Amino acid sequence: MLFLRLLYKPLAIVGAILAGRLGESIFHKIWTKIDDGPPPRPGSGEGTTAKVVVAQTLQAGVMAGTAAAVDRTLARFFHHLIGIWPKSRPEPEDD
Repeated sequence: MLFLRLLYKPLAIVGAILAGRLGESIFHKIWTKIDDGPPPRPGSGEGTTAKVVVAQTLQAGVMAGTAAAVDRTLARFFHHLIGIWPKSRPEPEDD
């Protein structure tokens, strides 16, 4: 079963690249609705502190959400094809 889970690794790498590109695209589409210019970078000195924090927070949220959606979709696809989940479930913690 471990060998079958190793088959998921190449799919996960492609998924990570896809999620990064898709997340950036979604972030830039959302940012154009907020502001006309490009999102300010923290060390560049452009934009207000509030605008920099909002841009970075929004970008982090969009990227994390996109990565989770792509990873979950690929895991479900793998499960449908192979019949096992690509990652083992975490062990429950004892209180």
